[in-house]
Amino acid sequence: MNQEYIKPDAWSIIEEGWSPSMVKSSESLFSIGNGAMGQRANFEEQYSGDTFQGSYVAGVYYPDKTRVGWWKNGYPEYFAKVLNSPNFIGIDVFIDGLPLDLAQVQEVREFRRELNMKEGWYERSFIAQISDDKEIKVESRRFLSLKHDELGVINYKVTAVKGNLSITFQPYIDAGITNEDSNWDDAFWAIEELYSDQHQGMIRSRTNKTNFHVATYMQSELLKDEEHIQYATHLDQNDTTVRHEASGDIAQGESLTLRKYAGYVSSLNHNKYELFDASKKILALATEHGYEKLFNEQVEEWSNIWEMADITIDGDLKAQQGIRFNIFQLNQTYLGKDSRLNIGPKGFTGEKYGGSTYWDTEAYCIPFYMATKDQQVARNLLKYRYDQLDKAIENAEKLGFTNGAALYPMVTMNGEESHNEWEITFEEIHRNGAMVFAIYNYVRYTGDYSYVPEMGLEVMIAIARFWHQRATFSQKAGKFMILGVTGPNEYENNVNNNWYTNYIAKWCIDQAVEHLDKVKDGYPEDYDRIISLTKLTGSERASWQEVSDGMYFPYDEEYGVYLQQDGFMDKEIIPVSKLHQSQRPINQKWSWDRILRSCYIKQADVLQGFYFFEDHFSKAELEKHFDFYEPLTVHESSLSPCVHSIQAAKLDRMDQAYEFYLRTSRLDLDDYNKEVEEGCHITSMAGTWMSIVEGFGGLQIKDDTPHFTTKLPKEWAGFSFKINFRDQILNVQVTQQGTQVQLKGDQPQDVVVNGKKITLQPQVITA
Repeated sequence: MNQEYIKPDAWSIIEEGWSPSMVKSSESLFSIGNGAMGQRANFEEQYSGDTFQGSYVAGVYYPDKTRVGWWKNGYPEYFAKVLNSPNFIGIDVFIDGLPLDLAQVQEVREFRRELNMKEGWYERSFIAQISDDKEIKVESRRFLSLKHDELGVINYKVTAVKGNLSITFQPYIDAGITNEDSNWDDAFWAIEELYSDQHQGMIRSRTNKTNFHVATYMQSELLKDEEHIQYATHLDQNDTTVRHEASGDIAQGESLTLRKYAGYVSSLNHNKYELFDASKKILALATEHGYEKLFNEQVEEWSNIWEMADITIDGDLKAQQGIRFNIFQLNQTYLGKDSRLNIGPKGFTGEKYGGSTYWDTEAYCIPFYMATKDQQVARNLLKYRYDQLDKAIENAEKLGFTNGAALYPMVTMNGEESHNEWEITFEEIHRNGAMVFAIYNYVRYTGDYSYVPEMGLEVMIAIARFWHQRATFSQKAGKFMILGVTGPNEYENNVNNNWYTNYIAKWCIDQAVEHLDKVKDGYPEDYDRIISLTKLTGSERASWQEVSDGMYFPYDEEYGVYLQQDGFMDKEIIPVSKLHQSQRPINQKWSWDRILRSCYIKQADVLQGFYFFEDHFSKAELEKHFDFYEPLTVHESSLSPCVHSIQAAKLDRMDQAYEFYLRTSRLDLDDYNKEVEEGCHITSMAGTWMSIVEGFGGLQIKDDTPHFTTKLPKEWAGFSFKINFRDQILNVQVTQQGTQVQLKGDQPQDVVVNGKKITLQPQVITA
């Protein structure tokens, strides 16, 4: 049974009713971020119940020493982890001297949370009975400013429901924070300096080993019934905490509000010795603007995002809520402003996976950011990988590769591999292919070929060198094979000739050869520079071609399908439908030995190749492979349902496509995998967007032209989305009456809608 305590709503995530067992799940679901920092939805006041504290600063990490039972040659020495950063939201509250703690009060009523996605704020309210004659109502709202992305704002209001009460607020910042997922319980942070005066508090911390410097700051103001009042501040601090105190008396029906301006500044953007000065400048701006202006700015900034990114669904509230939640979290995590940053699988919602960069960015996220923002955002993501090419070459060298061959990391913060499970680190090498596919996808979508001669071709050459060296020639078969790998389906390790890996390896080599010729013809100066830099010779290039032309692909004649890998048909083929629900998810119920011997697939593998290279295969071939592999897939990866939804729509399996869409869009809201308390699945949320735009919207780019083959689920009255295609906006609206496409731009644009070619002018065209 999936959790279903989140109330359906078009623009908000809403929880009603006090349920301590759901606190950690809600801390994930109601997380907030602004691309530069983020935090779980922890309570501001103290809470002695089960909770997972989490605040994060983008780009700040710690190299936690690898912990393995048996060290293997080539293992990374550390696992890069996003750091649980100093806590700036804390506001301890005392009612007539009694601490407010929802785990300890006599009763909690009318508990409600709301994450308003349209305007970008998180709010919590409840009535708490402190004692027989003391009762309060708390209304807390906070947001992380998009416009001033080092600033967070909290408005914490206490109203006397029963009794005349003395309220004491103790706003504080706490740098004595640890990660729950520390391997060795190392101290990740060292506190360098604390500062406090009547209005402001600051702590400067430094990360051990990586030497990032971060200042956490705060300033508060007090209001009685919405009017600012003067108050005496009591100051307190210890080795890790700066705490202030503000008190006031209220009669029954009156309220006292603490407004807290707080946040982080870091040495990523400021001189490390001037962080307190930078903090004071932000606080001066915050107090000058005031709460209302900052809030209105937040509403406007989110309005601008939604103007381009929104997807509307008519007639299906849970589906509408799901897609907006996914779009909202993607924008909270990454806004494309800084090419040093990337998109962690959990974003700012938890610590799992270390918060690092995976191949998810290239395979799933870039299409979303290309289409909903502009090509510079996607270019920044590609540049991130180009800037780390030297590290990818070092990663390959550690495993014995030579001559500038590159293996991009499975997990990274700075380009170095920092994943330490051998079957992933050494064997899930298909990730290299996603780097080249992202370049191909970017050029295909944006028409900006300049990236290839400037940066992309160097990446392609290094990756082609890797595949050439990684392939083994089989004298017996007379073919090149790639042995000892793990495909996207991580439930099969150390296999030979994973079809997806072999296919994308051949394709990467072909891409490198093709673009060498294009750059030579069109950009001769860049070509000469690249050849000089890489020392590429004609004989080396010819040896690549031998590997590409001679690549082996496992195939089963009886079923007429490409096989996951050699020996797949030796397994006992039992469809997932025969698995009792008590055995699911198998990654939590079965031993790894049993999983590896089973036929069950964690996520799309062969079908991932059919998704990437859809023009290489006929619809009949897709149907045959979908019918063979989908019944064996348990979808226990967050990246699986979106690909299956897209392909089911292409095959006109609309019931399946809709079911997979709901699963991907509400993966976290309904906690399908029973793990949302660890954080949300941010990168797979881009796959949810693809499920609509590429699945139901049928978007494909062919010959520089957008094609839309639209499909409408029977559960929907209609849906709409926008894409930014080459600096012009296409607005697609699909209803039961047909499909309309509207162009916002200054140049005519050819499109193909349901097989009909149309030249759009800036007006509505009906197909």
